[in-house]
Amino acid sequence: MDQKKLAIIATKGTLDWAYPPLILASTAAALGYEVQVFSTFYGLQLMKKDVSDLKVSPLGNPGMPMKMPFGPKWFRGINWNIPNIIQANVPGFESLATVLMKQTIANNGVATIADLRDLCVEAEVKFLACQMTVELFGFKHSDFIDGIDFVGAATFFEFAGESDICLYI
Repeated sequence: MDQKKLAIIATKGTLDWAYPPLILASTAAALGYEVQVFSTFYGLQLMKKDVSDLKVSPLGNPGMPMKMPFGPKWFRGINWNIPNIIQANVPGFESLATVLMKQTIANNGVATIADLRDLCVEAEVKFLACQMTVELFGFKHSDFIDGIDFVGAATFFEFAGESDICLYI
């Protein structure tokens, strides 16, 4: 039987949107899939050497009421559904949401983005960066982790066209 293939197109570069493509890629690789992740536009952030500065953007995300990662149990259980007007107008709200999300990740023993990406590399997930987007945003190849290929969309389509699963994230 031929090896199954998973193709992922990663287009988002926030902390919360970095997890889905990396979790799916690492899981599929662990299950024996051949996996390629094509990062384009803001998804290129996931392939940069330093991902410690990724932020959460709760603005306009109605599915993101946050629970506090600290305090008594009753306090941690509250869903903090903050109105967009407050998120948009309170200076530092995005940074606060990012700190809280990172603490929640740490409290629950979830791997960091860098660790999860390293797992993918070890599992031989192939990372592709959209060369056109790299040029558009003025990035240098040296801004990115080692081992990724800089390609056009047509190169990715060859693999995606043969894949069993193709996801757009």
